[in-house]
Amino acid sequence: MAVEDGRAVASVASGWDGLRVRLHVEGRCEGTSDFALRGTHLLLDALGRTGSLQGAAEVLSISYRSAWGQLDALEQALGQPVVVKTKGHGSSLTPLGVALLTLLQASQTRLAPALAAEEMALTEGLRPLLEPSDARIRLAASHDPLLLEAIEAPREIDLMVAGSLDALARLHDESVDAAGFHYGSDGPPPAPFGAVFERRDLVVVPLFRREQGLMRAAGNPLDLGSVADIAARRARFVNRQRGAGTRIWFERLCAEAGIDLARIVGHQTEEFTHQAVAALIATGAADVGMGTRVVAERFALDFQPVGWETYFLAVRARIDTERLGALREDLCSRAGRTPGYAPPLR
Repeated sequence: MAVEDGRAVASVASGWDGLRVRLHVEGRCEGTSDFALRGTHLLLDALGRTGSLQGAAEVLSISYRSAWGQLDALEQALGQPVVVKTKGHGSSLTPLGVALLTLLQASQTRLAPALAAEEMALTEGLRPLLEPSDARIRLAASHDPLLLEAIEAPREIDLMVAGSLDALARLHDESVDAAGFHYGSDGPPPAPFGAVFERRDLVVVPLFRREQGLMRAAGNPLDLGSVADIAARRARFVNRQRGAGTRIWFERLCAEAGIDLARIVGHQTEEFTHQAVAALIATGAADVGMGTRVVAERFALDFQPVGWETYFLAVRARIDTERLGALREDLCSRAGRTPGYAPPLR
């Protein structure tokens, strides 16, 4: 069974809120089973969230008949049900439906950084044609679910997901106007992060605090409680990309515990987001990774806290910081009501 006919689809929105390019990937699974990948992802996600086909139809803004037709076509293609109906209790995904949704979510999270980079490149190319070059703020930021949710609201911000060091490097070479970064638990910033706080051409402000820890398979079957356990039990670890603040923190934990990174199975296995790491663990492709509490909970994973850290925003001093004031206030509010997050220390 091969995945074919995958293509990126772009849309461009402009107006008072400025130019914005949005990309998504279409594709089909062809062979013994033939079905549309994006449509399947949207349908299963809506069914899982609403617990009914009628609710899914409303979320997708389609008729019940259309939703039923898509579901029927999918189950015929697979030869197995993906939804089970219980009288008086709506509909729920079968184990096959859950597994398929998890795989599609994992693919989407792996594609997200590349699509975000291409969105920014297309936006940069189109913007001079339609609006002044300083109409929007270019932000490169380390991946965080809370930040992504806040950026989704209409704002004058173009976001590209990057590792903390990569984001700061882009700020240094002036390809972006601001960078979101973190480096681990509280305390003096390690090199090279310390230099960021000393630069006079930058304004560095805390956005929020968040809890990170070890994300483990549900029930923690390998009884993993520390980095030493990961090494001793040869657990399959999935890492973040080089330059990511979470990877830097994990490697620091290993150094403090006297663990040679060569003893960590899968240390070179890299993913670009917390969701991608969690998805591999949820599907059984890995045993453990490091990430935020909120992502572990969304994927129903076991979570062992490691510590709290501050997520910072570095902005060029020439940028009017008031333009980011609404984002900071929104994030502070969201952090105050989201488990695993807290407003920044003042």
